[in-house]
Amino acid sequence: MIKINKSLIPLTLGGFSLGMAEFMMMGVLPDVSKSLDISIPSAGHLISAYALGVVIGAPLMVGLFSKLSPKKVLIGLMLTFALFNALFAISPNYNILLISRVFCGLPHGAFFGIGAVVASKLAEPGKEARAISMMFAGLTIANIFGVPLGTYIGHNFSWRISFFIVAVFGLTTSLMTKLWLPATEHSNQDSFKSSLKVFTTINPWLIIGISAIGTGGMFAWISYIAPLMTEVAGYGKNKITFIMIIAGLGMALGNFIGGRLADKFSPLKTTTLLLSAMIISLLIIAGISQYKTPAIIMTFITGAIAFAVISPMQMLMINAAKGSEMIASAVLQATANFGNAIGAFLGGLPIALGYGYTSPEYVGAALAFIGVGFCCILMMRHFSSRKLAFQQTVR
Repeated sequence: MIKINKSLIPLTLGGFSLGMAEFMMMGVLPDVSKSLDISIPSAGHLISAYALGVVIGAPLMVGLFSKLSPKKVLIGLMLTFALFNALFAISPNYNILLISRVFCGLPHGAFFGIGAVVASKLAEPGKEARAISMMFAGLTIANIFGVPLGTYIGHNFSWRISFFIVAVFGLTTSLMTKLWLPATEHSNQDSFKSSLKVFTTINPWLIIGISAIGTGGMFAWISYIAPLMTEVAGYGKNKITFIMIIAGLGMALGNFIGGRLADKFSPLKTTTLLLSAMIISLLIIAGISQYKTPAIIMTFITGAIAFAVISPMQMLMINAAKGSEMIASAVLQATANFGNAIGAFLGGLPIALGYGYTSPEYVGAALAFIGVGFCCILMMRHFSSRKLAFQQTVR
């Protein structure tokens, strides 16, 4: 039986709201295009605008509000999120939509980054990673329920209603944060400028490499899952929603498993293990996707592996950035969007060259392999530092 920590529920709801805002746009893209009389690629720029907001907002929002308590910052971030999603829903033209969408993305990385640090502080000793996984559970629930619901409303009524609903969730998260989230002390008493000194050391950059490149393997797979399952596995296009729900269920299970593995075996060992499993999983997909049943089974398994790595990786960064956890954790969220972009871009290259819809899996496996390489370097550095500390103690 899973014991729910009431104080983590606002973080879970926040993750749900942010996940719905980010991924629902992909589902209602044709509706936005039609209602504004713009092309699909132009409507697609609204997806990129959100990602741009995430990358800019992660360090910016943490820096601007570094003197405030984490609880106040989280409330402010979700109020900002609610405001600009409401503005997005009523924007009369494309240019205002585009600007609103950038501002919608600003709180995303900062919320997850600060929320991860707060969740780890609220957890019992030895259960920090699973507390972080509770926040990211909201993201997986959004993919299973929120995004399909919002897409349905967008198709049958109006996409503007869908984003009003997102704004309401954001407002509700702010209220629940105020009422249920305990106040936590600053993890960083130094100035924002001083906290940036953490990036003068190598370890945080290695972890950023794991996030920006290693997790790109998952995005190389998920970005082209629709043509893979229809053109190779032979599923009808009407089954794609069902297939995405299967992937989402795997992500939800993997998210909880990843947190527990990290608490038991250490974040670094767990991240290394899961990225290695991702390599194997992607290679299996490339080999068996022409068979319907194995393809759907591997969709669930790969989704689980992909999201299992999130909490261990977040905990890895928090442990590596003592005194600068907030900014480091938020920056890690921004780099995950780079992983999204690089995975989708590189995964599409072999398709464009005519190598077929299983070719992105080989690209994804290569990206995950690079991530494992960064993990190995990090392990060697940890081993060397422990060995040096031991030798100094002996002397």
